[in-house]
Amino acid sequence: MALLLGVDTGGTYTDAVLIRDERDVIASAKALTTRHDLAIGIGGAVEAVLQTSGADVNDIGMASLSTTLATNALVEGQGGRVGLVYIGFREKDLDGHGLREALGGDPALVIEGGHNHAGGEAKPLDKDALSAWLETDLGISAYAVASQFATRNPAHELAAMEMIREATGRPVSCSHHLSAKLNGPKRALTALLNARLIGMIARLIDKAEGKLGDLGVHAPLMVVRGDGALISADQARERPIETILSGPAASIVGARWMTGADHALVSDIGGTTTDVAVLRGGKPAIDPGGARVGPWRTMVEAVAMRTTGLGGDSEVHVIDEGLIGGVTLGPRRVVPVSLIARDAPELVHKVLDEQLRSDTPGEYDARFVRAVPGIDAGGLQDKDAALLERIGAEVHPVSRVLKTRMEVAASKRLVMRGLIQVSGATPSDASHILGRLDAWDGGAAEKALTLLARKRTGAGNRVAEGANEMAQMIIDQLTHQTSLALLEIAFAEEETDLGLPPADLARHVLMQRGLDGHTGLVRLETGLNVPVIGLGASAATYYPAVGDRLGCRMDLPTHAGVANAIGAVVGRVTIRRSGTVTAPSEGRYRVHLDSGPEDFTDAEEAMSALQTTLEADARQQAELAGAEDIHMSAARDIRKAEAEAREVFLEAEITVEASGRPRIAA
Repeated sequence: MALLLGVDTGGTYTDAVLIRDERDVIASAKALTTRHDLAIGIGGAVEAVLQTSGADVNDIGMASLSTTLATNALVEGQGGRVGLVYIGFREKDLDGHGLREALGGDPALVIEGGHNHAGGEAKPLDKDALSAWLETDLGISAYAVASQFATRNPAHELAAMEMIREATGRPVSCSHHLSAKLNGPKRALTALLNARLIGMIARLIDKAEGKLGDLGVHAPLMVVRGDGALISADQARERPIETILSGPAASIVGARWMTGADHALVSDIGGTTTDVAVLRGGKPAIDPGGARVGPWRTMVEAVAMRTTGLGGDSEVHVIDEGLIGGVTLGPRRVVPVSLIARDAPELVHKVLDEQLRSDTPGEYDARFVRAVPGIDAGGLQDKDAALLERIGAEVHPVSRVLKTRMEVAASKRLVMRGLIQVSGATPSDASHILGRLDAWDGGAAEKALTLLARKRTGAGNRVAEGANEMAQMIIDQLTHQTSLALLEIAFAEEETDLGLPPADLARHVLMQRGLDGHTGLVRLETGLNVPVIGLGASAATYYPAVGDRLGCRMDLPTHAGVANAIGAVVGRVTIRRSGTVTAPSEGRYRVHLDSGPEDFTDAEEAMSALQTTLEADARQQAELAGAEDIHMSAARDIRKAEAEAREVFLEAEITVEASGRPRIAA
């Protein structure tokens, strides 16, 4: 009987499961994710699941990894320093699709070159400008290259890639490798985010492979893609952007496997994000517009999912302006005070006690900071580097580290680079106080929430009367924000136009009054009309209240806490490839290939040639991913027009798919 090992590395926990013959979960385990050395968390979870099951490592035929690290990094604005080479565009085109915002101050070079719609060269590539730029030491960890109409002719992207690799030796992401569609700025954004994630995902895969090898697990390692399909570890290294929504996609596959549900909302709460998707006919829908993560709309094919910066470790913000106080949560993840107190108990309790003795609440009460070792700090500004050096390897109260506004700005940049972690109050701390969680230091959590509760509103009243009331306020806010996320995606999936955007409908006063069960001359009743499958380690803690709020059935499967790890090993290898045939002139049909445009005199001959090329590529990639019993399928989208009483061929897009189960090692 073959055993399958699934591992999921999340923002807070790393999960592991062992499944026998895709039928039975024989063991599961959790360990804290150790961001400074991911191998520790992975090893802890895998060792625990092997010990619990008593399994022989030689019986493990496949290992598969899903992760929320890429998703979390983009939501939190983290990742390596990148350089964008933007060919054939204008400087103002950097504002398209949030490119300039995504750069976040990282360098970009806009140079002449690119091609036209038919694949002909618009202008020669300015190699001199690129060469001069590459001679400058910019502290770049990876490059992204996007050229105008590169999907019609990638010659300039390929030439730029070779120059960059020869000059720097750094990884390069070409936009045409990530999408066959037009829309240069959006392709550039996808390539940019891919480059930003390369180092992070490569470290994760290296750590996973190394630790599994140390434990005697030598089965091939697969990685879950954002659409729930499996790819090889090497393929994930090259295209880490395809692993965004990997963890959430795996959770949907796992939810379907555990419940057999055909029609439901799936909501997966982690430490950093809540991910909501719809199951229709037992399958997750693919987002036709490309995966959206945080503020970014990419060209990555992934499940249609709404990712919200809301989780058990979301930062608590106290609202102390106005007459009525309150709290909001997220979108940034912080280390719970109860967790950092476990790592540095003497310092954390000493500082919290000092802050409690003070008569005046401080801006940085119950907030701490520490560096994350092992992260590339190249390209830092002098002020940022000085602050990072001052923080060193110890835990510090934020109040003793940040003395000026410039240092506050520097700390934000260091957080974005993933070089430091901030600790503060979270729903996890509130759960300790309310007796729902007993994993870390509950005493530190109580002190932290006592500090938050004593803050004053504009009316001079305390925000809350003590830690317990503050904890309940935080959990109630988590219920409210989770309910909004579920309602938004439900409205977005409605087939009828209700006249307002989904977010406005979810927050509409009539919707909210209906959830409250308003009765008067008018009776209002609202809620969800489908069940919700609640997933995540804390789902059993938080989601019963969400089900009550929305008036729907809340399914909490037995293995809800490790759904991602389950989904990691029950999926299929699926490789899709797309290409285009255009008609630059009457009687000429142009196939756009990686090797350049190729012309034919017959439309069917051109489409057949493209389909043959795509099928060969898809099959080869599926085999490299470890698939067997591969099934091929193809779809053609042919666009024609009527002209002078006859049909005129305009364009055809061909998509092929190679799919099979991953090969199980003997």
